[in-house]
Amino acid sequence: MGLTSETTVYVMAALAAVCVGLLVWSWPRFARQGLWQVLGRLLAIGTTQVVIIAAFACWLNSSYQFFGSWGELFGRVETAPVGVTQAGEGVGNGTVNGVAVKGALVQPAGDEQLSRVSGLPTGPAAVNGRVESVKVIGRRTGVVDPAFVYLPPQYFQKAYQRQRFPVIVALSGYPGSIFNLAQHLRVSQTAGELQKSGQMQPTVMVMIRPTIAPPRDTECVNVPGGPQTETFLARDLPDALKSAYRVGHDASAWGVMGYSSGGSCALQLTMRDPHVYTTAAALSPDYRVKDDPTTGSLFGSGPDRTERMNGHDLMWRLKHLPVPQVSVLVAESKHGERGYPQTQAFIKAVKAPMRVASILPEHGSHNFPTWVQEMPPALKWMNQQLTFPQDVVPRHRKKGTVVADPPKPGPDPLRADGPEPTPTARTRR
Repeated sequence: MGLTSETTVYVMAALAAVCVGLLVWSWPRFARQGLWQVLGRLLAIGTTQVVIIAAFACWLNSSYQFFGSWGELFGRVETAPVGVTQAGEGVGNGTVNGVAVKGALVQPAGDEQLSRVSGLPTGPAAVNGRVESVKVIGRRTGVVDPAFVYLPPQYFQKAYQRQRFPVIVALSGYPGSIFNLAQHLRVSQTAGELQKSGQMQPTVMVMIRPTIAPPRDTECVNVPGGPQTETFLARDLPDALKSAYRVGHDASAWGVMGYSSGGSCALQLTMRDPHVYTTAAALSPDYRVKDDPTTGSLFGSGPDRTERMNGHDLMWRLKHLPVPQVSVLVAESKHGERGYPQTQAFIKAVKAPMRVASILPEHGSHNFPTWVQEMPPALKWMNQQLTFPQDVVPRHRKKGTVVADPPKPGPDPLRADGPEPTPTARTRR
């Protein structure tokens, strides 16, 4: 039985009912005086409560897909095959649900979670688009992470067969999953509706979780001696998507968004990796990464700890480092969410050439109903920032032709994984 299957939920519910029944039936025996009777009462009550809580937890996890398998629940994470780290050359071609995929960095995945999502496009892909269930393999990190990829109708139309498309990467919160992004945040459904009504250009939407080492929350940080989440999201993921789909190769076509800690990650990635993502939308984010019981030590204990911590404090970066040429949107409710003062402070701290927009409803909570309301304006705003790629897929490549890589930027002094270049592409305003 899978952790998220309905069978597991029904079995746990039945087991809880049996425990309650046994407790009621056996209680008269435990009602007598004596040490063993008292211990028996405590054991019976404790066992019944644990089983009831476990049944409720199974139901909650099945509904929101916090953990996708028993292995994830107990910290056993799938790792990529050894050969994948050499996948830069000679990778084979294949298909993912009928869509051509070049190489082994994006592979087909099971549709168990996808089949439970309501409102996904059906019928001809060239009319309604399609959502694919895949797993993304990190060539540098060896991470294997599930993802849903929404491809707009134009992706399948003959008139666009050589066209590349802009990309928005959507990140879940902790300990959320891609199921939450598809079912509860309605990422692909909202994007599809906006694109169909002409309020958003055709865009590839990639739904992925930043929790690459569950159950640990790594907050999109490259942990010293641990999970390299920033490298996966800022380097492995774009490389894998570019190798598999017709998406833009310039940073001006790439944006990232998220809710809760996923929104924090979106801001971190855009401000720390502006050569990869030039636009971010953050729904109810934090502006500083810090250790807590779910993260463990994110920054190590060496002499560079303070420097690493400052590098992930966005207010500190705005005050002490050159401001990146990016556009960000932040959303926070004035009443009902505790992060409103921090959001106001962040907005005031942003300076040129960085640009900031905001969604500040009067009332809202840290939950999906609030974020679902904020999704359409956030996506329409991102659409205005992202440039529709001008580069196209070449018809053919002559033997001996060398295709130049895009210009590389210069160093960010506070990147944990080494120097990276300064952005050269400007986003369309």
